[in-house]
Amino acid sequence: MQNGHGLTRPPGTGSLTPPAPLVPLRKRIHRLGHLAARYTDAVLSRRLTPAEQAEAAGYLRSDAERGMFWGQSKADRRHGLAAARSIAEARQDRPDLIRAALLHDVGKRHARLGAAGRVWAVVRSGLGFPPSERGAAYLDHGRRAAEELAAGGAEPLVVAYALHHHGRRPSEIASEDWKMLQEADRARLPGYGPDRRRRQRPRPDGPSTYDGARPADEAGK
Repeated sequence: MQNGHGLTRPPGTGSLTPPAPLVPLRKRIHRLGHLAARYTDAVLSRRLTPAEQAEAAGYLRSDAERGMFWGQSKADRRHGLAAARSIAEARQDRPDLIRAALLHDVGKRHARLGAAGRVWAVVRSGLGFPPSERGAAYLDHGRRAAEELAAGGAEPLVVAYALHHHGRRPSEIASEDWKMLQEADRARLPGYGPDRRRRQRPRPDGPSTYDGARPADEAGK
């Protein structure tokens, strides 16, 4: 049976599971290209500045969403904000679209893989080898994100895009919305390069309004 978010609930289970069709070779090649770009971003990305943290926090509606977003790696947070900003610049009147862009990759944090590990997981999958436990978690990040987002009360569009963003457009997402979200997924924020913020204080450009959870890669520092 299906719930209102389009996720399938197998009889007698409490988990939500999407169909798992075989991934065509062309789709795998496309995903590798996307992953190569993200690999570069992950290696070069900096932490969000206080102003960027405040911008991201302004889009998050609940403690559940805040926990998911700030629990990501610095590269995934930066990627999510880049996508959200791309949508916000064109459709400030669509907060659901903005959040869909911001939160679509939150399931990746469960894999605890770095950039090289993610590439290897996709390559192994493309060659037909069984993934490691972490690799399987990474390859399944869309479903994991969708389950968490649905449980946290996210809008149906946010849940649907997290589930399907590496596949075909589902019927519940309008073609114009899908096109914008896919284009936003390729957006980048300025500020890639070595992170020197440990040695340099942020410039006093005004007080930050960020009051969310501390980013995961800064916890304990």
